[in-house]
Amino acid sequence: MFSQNKIKNNLISTLIIFVLIIFIISFAFSAETATIDEQLEQLKNIFDSSSTYSAFQTSMLLKSTQNLLEIGITFEDTRAIIENSVEKSLDAYSIKKVFDVLLNAKKDGLPTEPLINKINEGLAKSVNKSVIISVIFTKAENLRKAAEILNEARQEGLKINGGEEMVRILADSLENDVPQESLSWLLKTGTAEGRSIKEISEISEELSNLSLLATDSGLSTEEISQIFIKALETSENVGEICEKIQNSLEAEISTAKIEEGEGKPSTVSDNGTLPTSSTESPAETGETPTQEAGEAPTETGSAPEEPSTPPEEEGTPPPPEN
Repeated sequence: MFSQNKIKNNLISTLIIFVLIIFIISFAFSAETATIDEQLEQLKNIFDSSSTYSAFQTSMLLKSTQNLLEIGITFEDTRAIIENSVEKSLDAYSIKKVFDVLLNAKKDGLPTEPLINKINEGLAKSVNKSVIISVIFTKAENLRKAAEILNEARQEGLKINGGEEMVRILADSLENDVPQESLSWLLKTGTAEGRSIKEISEISEELSNLSLLATDSGLSTEEISQIFIKALETSENVGEICEKIQNSLEAEISTAKIEEGEGKPSTVSDNGTLPTSSTESPAETGETPTQEAGEAPTETGSAPEEPSTPPEEEGTPPPPEN
C-alpha cells in the first residue's frame, strides 16, 4: 500500500513539473512575441515619420525587419540601420536589399557585425545606395569564402579556436586580394605549428599589405595570385614566403617601370593630369609651330619681314624699260 502511494505521488509530481515546464515555455514564447511586436511598432513609427515610404512599402520592410529580429539580429542594430536609412531618404527597395544580405549571412552562420558596420558607415558618409549594396554584397561573399577556408581546415582534423574572429580576419585579407589558396595554407600551417590567432592575424595582415602594394603597382589579380602561389610552392617557412613575395613584387614593379620607359611617351603630364584642352595650339604649350605647305609662319605682334632680293642670275637680261 505504501509503495502504491509513493508511485502515485511520484506520478503527480512528474505531472505537475511537466505542466509547469509547458507553462513556462508558453509564457516565454508569449513574452518574446509581445516584445517583437512592441519593437516592430517602434520601428513602424520611424518609417511613418518620413513621407518617403508608402503604406505598402512600410508593410514590406516591417516583414523583413521581423525576419531579422527573429533570426537573431539585435533590435539596436536593426533600429540603427533603419534610422540612418530614413535620415538619408534611402528608398524602400534598397533597404530591402540591405536586409536580404544580412538575413542570408545570418542564415549561413556568418558574422554580421562587419556587414552592419559597413552599412552604417556608408549611410553616414552619404555613399550612393548602389555602392553600399555592392560593398556589403562583396563583404558577405568574402565572409562566406573565409568560412569555407575555416571549415575545410576543420574537416582535416585541425582544432581552430575563435572561429568567428578567424572568419573576419580571413575575410579582410580576401578583401585586399590575398589569394584564397594562400589564406587556406596560412590557416592550416599556422594551426599545425601551434600559432595563436594573434600570430595568424599578423601574418594575414602582412600578406594583405603585400597584396595592396602589388595592386597599387598596377599588377592584376591573376599576376598577384601567381606570385603568391609560386612563393608557397618553393618554401614552407612563413617568413621566407613573405620575403619571396616581397622580392617577386619588387622585381615585377621594376620590370613594369622599365617597360613603361621604353614605350611611347605618355600623353599625361608630369603631375598625372591631361592637358587642359585638346584644341590648345602647339605655340601655347611651348612647342615650335610647324609650317604648312605653301604658308609662311608669322610672328604675333610684328610685321612679316620683307623677302630678300635674290641675286641676279648670270646671263639674265634686265627687264625692259617703260
